[in-house]
Amino acid sequence: MNDILIKNTKVFYKNQLQPGEVLIDEGKIKKIAKNLKGEEADIHIDAHGGLTIPAGIDVHVHFREPGMTQKEDWYSGSCAAAAGGIGTVVEHPNTLPPVLDRKSFREKFKLANRKSIIDFGINGGVGKNIEKLESLWELGVTAFGEIFMAESTAGLGLDSELLKEALGTIQQLGALACVHAEDENIRRDNEILLKKDFTPQSHSRIRSNQCEAMAVKNALELSGLASVNTHFCHISTLEAFGQLKREKYILGKEDVSRHLSFEVAPHHLFLSDRDWERLGTFGKMNPPLRNRQSVKALVNGINDGTVDVVASDHAPHRESEKEGDIKSAPSGVPGVETLMPLMMVGVKRNLFPLKRLIEVTSSNPARIFGLDNHGKGVFAEGYDADLIIMDPGNVKSINSNMLHSKAGWTPYEGMKGIFPEYTISRGEIIWDGDIVGRRGRGNFLPGGGSVKDDE
Repeated sequence: MNDILIKNTKVFYKNQLQPGEVLIDEGKIKKIAKNLKGEEADIHIDAHGGLTIPAGIDVHVHFREPGMTQKEDWYSGSCAAAAGGIGTVVEHPNTLPPVLDRKSFREKFKLANRKSIIDFGINGGVGKNIEKLESLWELGVTAFGEIFMAESTAGLGLDSELLKEALGTIQQLGALACVHAEDENIRRDNEILLKKDFTPQSHSRIRSNQCEAMAVKNALELSGLASVNTHFCHISTLEAFGQLKREKYILGKEDVSRHLSFEVAPHHLFLSDRDWERLGTFGKMNPPLRNRQSVKALVNGINDGTVDVVASDHAPHRESEKEGDIKSAPSGVPGVETLMPLMMVGVKRNLFPLKRLIEVTSSNPARIFGLDNHGKGVFAEGYDADLIIMDPGNVKSINSNMLHSKAGWTPYEGMKGIFPEYTISRGEIIWDGDIVGRRGRGNFLPGGGSVKDDE
């Protein structure tokens, strides 16, 4: 492996942005200093005054393989991630088949291990497989979920009794439960009420703010009873945000050991229900586009430290699949490649500081999902050299033609992004304006329950 010396750069180090240089050796960060004059390396990168920051860790992607490779696969998805500055992903279980047992886990693992150019974790699915969660945990799943509280792809929706049982089992394993909070009863009632409404905006009304807020309320009660570590996926509403902020405050005051965290998605930060007119069915995702009050609450939550993680919920579909009416179009939008570029523009426009960007896209996801045990998410000597080099002045218009997902489109068409000049994974350049990382170089990062499997 070639050593790399990054010169003429700025780093966010020891809680401040400062000039610095970075020496990478054997895949690790060897030295960070203002001046590394005299240090030798095989490869010298002149950042021309640009930023060197930790690569993103996207803990919520759907790479669609196995079963739906016309939408995405592990190679195309990981290439999109690398080109956008993501060095590690956690892939969620609702593929075909979903990851519900040893066989389905091994099938996905073999595909990812053979194709991914970036490091990865794999989440275990939760359905009518409670007795198999322990074996999945021992195989090395990162966490469990998305645990769906409403109907979803692959039919993984759980009722309250099954959810309660699942959370109890996950607590006994010492694992993390990742919850997709939408209330099925409210969703179904609204769907019946609006069955003749084919406007795109109806999707936001069917999966209403109340739909998410009620599910969060119920999930908080159940997770509290189970004392299980819980992470809420893609929180999108002012009401749910408020509940989680209060619960985190209470847990902090009580000094309990139970962990509670939540993520928001870029499409709930940078898009709103005003974009329905522009996007039509291409704006359909679960949970759906929200009003500006909710968007503002989430942005404020990043700034005040309440939001723990920003994750893409990368859920690609082909253009032909998204066309048609709002009832039949599948839910989900591509986003792994645009997460970091959009967030960097947010920093440039003073929506939030660089420190918070690094926390919500790197250090927090690494800590919450146990990836720091693999050397991830820490910009310090001795940790994995997962880095991106960006020129903050190089703001580009996002265009679907420049992106690498099989989806072939983006909901952020024409919006601004700051893309990386280089993406470095474990000390190896995998993106330099082109994909240069080799297929299958990504490492599997087993979760905390992993045991050696001799079969």
